[in-house]
Amino acid sequence: MKHVFYLLAFSLLALTFNSCDDDEGKKPDIEFKTGAGYTSSDATIAGGSIVTVGIHAEKTEDEDVLKHFNVSLSINGLPDTTVYDEDILQADEDVYDYDFHYPVPVGPGVTYKLTFTVTNRDGLTNQVALTITAS
Repeated sequence: MKHVFYLLAFSLLALTFNSCDDDEGKKPDIEFKTGAGYTSSDATIAGGSIVTVGIHAEKTEDEDVLKHFNVSLSINGLPDTTVYDEDILQADEDVYDYDFHYPVPVGPGVTYKLTFTVTNRDGLTNQVALTITAS
């Protein structure tokens, strides 16, 4: 009877370890889109212009799909303010693209830091940022 108990306990332990997901806790990927029409790094831009900043984000683990996207703005180093915020639709949970159009306010020398943050199912975030200086 003792051997049966040990065999049963060992079997349950083996099943427990084999059923666990290998969740490494990887952050989602996010990067700026580059090319004609996109601003993808710090830049000085004339006030009154419209800047287009595009991002491309992807999940990094099978189960940890993309869930949330946020754009925040900091003016001259002040605390960030959310300027765009959305839950990612199920159709875009594996790969998410977004183009953000920002009208640069008139005011020479003023800096605008834009931060783009993506969050996955586990709550892990990754972000990219750039600074626009008005001329």
